[in-house]
Amino acid sequence: MVAALRARPSALLALAGALLASCAAAPAAPVASAAPPVAASARVGLPWNTDPFPSTYRRYPGAPTLIRNVTIIDGDGGRIDGRSLLFADGAIVALGRDVAAPAGAVIIDGAGKWVTPGIIDVHAHIGAMSSPNTASLADGNDITNPVTPGLWVEHSVWPQDPNFERVLTKGGVTTMQILPGSANLFGGRSVVVKNVPAATVQAMKFPGAPYGLKMACGENPKRFYGGVGRMPSTRMGNMAVDRENWAKATEYKRRWERYLATGGEPPARDLAMDTLAGVLDGKILVQNHCYRAEDMGHVIDMAKEFGYHVSVFHHALEAYKIAALLEQNDICVAAFADQFGFKMEANDGTDANIALLAKAGTCVMIHSDEHNAARRLNQEVAKAVATGRRMGIDIPEAEAWKFLSSNPAKGLGISDRTGSLKPGKMADVVLWNGDPFSVYTRPEKVWIDGALLFDAMDPARRPVSDFEIGQPHAGVVK
Repeated sequence: MVAALRARPSALLALAGALLASCAAAPAAPVASAAPPVAASARVGLPWNTDPFPSTYRRYPGAPTLIRNVTIIDGDGGRIDGRSLLFADGAIVALGRDVAAPAGAVIIDGAGKWVTPGIIDVHAHIGAMSSPNTASLADGNDITNPVTPGLWVEHSVWPQDPNFERVLTKGGVTTMQILPGSANLFGGRSVVVKNVPAATVQAMKFPGAPYGLKMACGENPKRFYGGVGRMPSTRMGNMAVDRENWAKATEYKRRWERYLATGGEPPARDLAMDTLAGVLDGKILVQNHCYRAEDMGHVIDMAKEFGYHVSVFHHALEAYKIAALLEQNDICVAAFADQFGFKMEANDGTDANIALLAKAGTCVMIHSDEHNAARRLNQEVAKAVATGRRMGIDIPEAEAWKFLSSNPAKGLGISDRTGSLKPGKMADVVLWNGDPFSVYTRPEKVWIDGALLFDAMDPARRPVSDFEIGQPHAGVVK
């Protein structure tokens, strides 16, 4: 046909004219209209601002209580002797000389005894690395990938761990941050709990406490993953993998914010990036395991590169070398009193670390890292104070209690609600049977949100884990 048309140009022209005429006569094809933009109010919110596992914590019932004639350490550096403390409806009401008891209040004579805020353990593994120490209960380290920020440690927490009641009754620990282990560069989210008996971890979760992101630097990640022939196997590998994932998180956050501003199809969810984007957005606090000074320096530089903030360096045995840098960057330190030298990166630690940091004005605190130490954190602080005095640094005991209450509260983002005996704050209170800096002193009574949860004088007020019910010595203060 083509050849025939070429031979007869007039036929080609006639065909073209016919086609044009038919097009003019045919109705225009409908044009697909663009989908209307999604109203901003109907768009999916930023995923790191949501909490799919909200706290169901409800405080236990308590009675108005007045403790009279007692030595009070308020947790903010103050000490008053022979005064009274009143709390009611879950909160501190007043402290001072002439505090009147409301009708029906429980009145306790505290002569010779001390009152402090409840201890906050900023670095605990109770519930995730539980007792008894069996493979079935070893749920704190998921050593399968160096980058696991999508893990939430609360999904490992076993509320029946007997250590919850032991650190309450022997150590006066009323609040704790439970962390994943330190095998991975990004270990996952932490959870802050009130140390109350409960059937689920949600019923223990501190209402409104920010999540933390457990990170680790130094030997642990490179040892675990270099040992199986994968990256990271060096400190430069640690930093490279960290930076690569912060870069991914930056882009992930940008895509979600663009969607929230302009609409369209929401980006695909990435649970790991949700956590990192939450850090970049200031909603999730970085809790960074780090021993050596230069490692902490590198992390600070990385945080500035990607625009996030390190809330607390944990363990931080060489923090004394960079106290000024930590102060400039508003970073707290959670450390041991005198534990160091147990591996190469811990070799240059010193039991003077905490005293030196306190002298420099750094926000410093004592942590446990394991359940035995959590039963005697008051004694760990006493050791740090004694070391300071031997080297000419005098840390008043009232100031030192900040290492156990107000400073951890700051590091966890909950200092507006707990950590000190200030009117309006949670009535997390410990009555000690003597000087709490003595090895002979034990908690006599412990209140959480004003509810008496432990009384050494009353066998009915000794919490027992479900796991231990029916076993010999259950409920006995061990």
